Amino acid sequence: MKIFEYCYDSAMRWARHRHAPRYLSAMTFAESVFFPIPPDVMLAPMALAKPEKAWFYALITTLSSVAGGIAGYLLGWLAYDSLLQPLIEQMGYADKVERAIAWFELYGVWVVFLAGFSPIPYKVFTLSAGFLQMAFLPFVLASTVGRAMRFYLVAALMRWGGAPMEAKLRQYVEAIGWAMVVMVVVLYFVLR
Repeated sequence: MKIFEYCYDSAMRWARHRHAPRYLSAMTFAESVFFPIPPDVMLAPMALAKPEKAWFYALITTLSSVAGGIAGYLLGWLAYDSLLQPLIEQMGYADKVERAIAWFELYGVWVVFLAGFSPIPYKVFTLSAGFLQMAFLPFVLASTVGRAMRFYLVAALMRWGGAPMEAKLRQYVEAIGWAMVVMVVVLYFVLR
């Protein structure tokens, strides 16, 4: 049974949907505040399915992410103690928020840039920046630069690879998928 090939084909079909840019924008906004899945998983197939629109998709993703980051900042600033802290503890993110606070104290605005570019959960830093009342303009600038670098890099790789990369990915998607499953299981037991 080819589970990952089916998933890949479905993702590529969805990526070509006429409303895909709207879904990408909504998902990206939500990811910057609370949603657990990074927008790259939607941006990459969309840029691969339509390489000529890769830069446009990266722009949508960047703007939506920064807008979501601002919403997360405001939420952290206005409702951290009353609303967010109990949810964070319930979801098991308390240690990540404590680590984010420590990083803010050490690195200041640079940690927002790093979180924007890296796979570190950006939402933790948007909420923490608001809670810690970080200066707003540096927060927005660091978010914009970090997120833009990340999403334009993804778009560039997909645009550069184009149809040949799509064919190669489809050819090896089962092996890649099962290798990722094995890696996640091994990491789970190693990091426990």
